[in-house]
Amino acid sequence: MGWQGRDPSTDFRGAGFISLENLLFFAKTFSASFQRLVKKQCGNRATWEYPFAVAGVNITFMIMQMIDLQSSKPRTFVRAVFIQMLSEDEWAFDLLYCIAFIVMDKQWLDKNTSYMDFNEILKSTRVQLERELLLDGVMRIEDMPSYSLLC
Repeated sequence: MGWQGRDPSTDFRGAGFISLENLLFFAKTFSASFQRLVKKQCGNRATWEYPFAVAGVNITFMIMQMIDLQSSKPRTFVRAVFIQMLSEDEWAFDLLYCIAFIVMDKQWLDKNTSYMDFNEILKSTRVQLERELLLDGVMRIEDMPSYSLLC
């Protein structure tokens, strides 16, 4: 699955237990998409791919930063929009995670990148998610254009 060592628990340092919950939610809720990603079945793959599980932890951490999870008050419009979505759907964070993983992998393939480009791909994934969250008519995670990549 792409753990960095023999003890997978050490990989959760950056985002904590929520990143494991995100991986499990993805595996259970969108099992076909999850399996396609974990087995790297689609597209022209680089010789040196990103480690799947560690990428998932990094995606959780990126989303936590994007929505400023540590803050008690909304300091960005993206956070305010997301908090509204979360108030109406308790699974909004998990769904956003699944979309982020799919978007990240799609950008990985579209840009024909390698492991050394992972941080750049993660940044461009964040930019795309922020842009989609702020689109007119996006009231729920399911309204985001990239949600269709999961189905």
